[in-house]
Amino acid sequence: MILEDSNRSFPRQLEDEAIYIMREVAAQFEKPVLLFSCGKDSITLVRLAQKAFYPGKIPFPLLHVDTGHNFPETIEFRDKLVAELGLDLQIGSVQQSIDEGKVKEETGKYASRNSLQTVTLLEAIENGKYDACMGGARRDEEKARAKERIFSVRDDFGQWDAKKQRPEMFDMLNGKIDMGENVRVFPISNWTELDVWNYIKEEKIEIPSVYFAHKRRVFDRDGLIWSESEFVNKSDDEEVYEDSVRFRTLGDMSCTAAVKSTADNIDSIIDEILSAEISERGARIDDKRSEAAMEKRKQQGYF
Repeated sequence: MILEDSNRSFPRQLEDEAIYIMREVAAQFEKPVLLFSCGKDSITLVRLAQKAFYPGKIPFPLLHVDTGHNFPETIEFRDKLVAELGLDLQIGSVQQSIDEGKVKEETGKYASRNSLQTVTLLEAIENGKYDACMGGARRDEEKARAKERIFSVRDDFGQWDAKKQRPEMFDMLNGKIDMGENVRVFPISNWTELDVWNYIKEEKIEIPSVYFAHKRRVFDRDGLIWSESEFVNKSDDEEVYEDSVRFRTLGDMSCTAAVKSTADNIDSIIDEILSAEISERGARIDDKRSEAAMEKRKQQGYF
């Protein structure tokens, strides 16, 4: 039994579990990679990897699928983190996939590059010959993600079948795969949004500034608050104004809405989440395209 410090709000057995999972990945697979989105969950994975393999360096690269429509603050943060820790960063470019005719740019009011990431991701996995891809998805985020195992097998087309999930009994993680298959791995699958924030607080982890309340030029659409940006197709009748907002989750600018907020520090963010009336991904328009939007994307190879 792991005894908890009564002054801590983060359950340390979750950290132990995540570190165990990462070490199992390093032991069972030949060429793992950490999928890095620049968001708080993947930043948390980097800290966990540091602890898992200390005093050595993180023994696998980071892979970022860059849509080209990211928040500038997140790209700046990514490059700073990689430089400070001496990490190996690999980048898959959605713009390159568009230029090469592998995917087609969406048009119209709700155009987004989010769904285009799948082709770029699968190509990067194939080119890098990665057999295990770790990411920061959590079961509490979305119902399709709640169906995933810790080791989630993808077929040789990168596709996921919820009916072919392996049982995981007594923390036994089976990394055996056939030729062409790969495994998506979720070290913080059992964490909640609050667990992540409490861990960030206790570990004093730096995160992109857009997670904190700041003044930004925004406009309202469909009950959500959107950033004014060249990447978001704004209608003439959508009026831009300045307000204090922050981002609770981060995709690119074309699919991630803000929330009105004055939470400019970790404690106030935690208090805000505790009283929130919408889910963490309630401001992600990509999840609202259909009732099963996330599950369909996962079946096609999305993380």
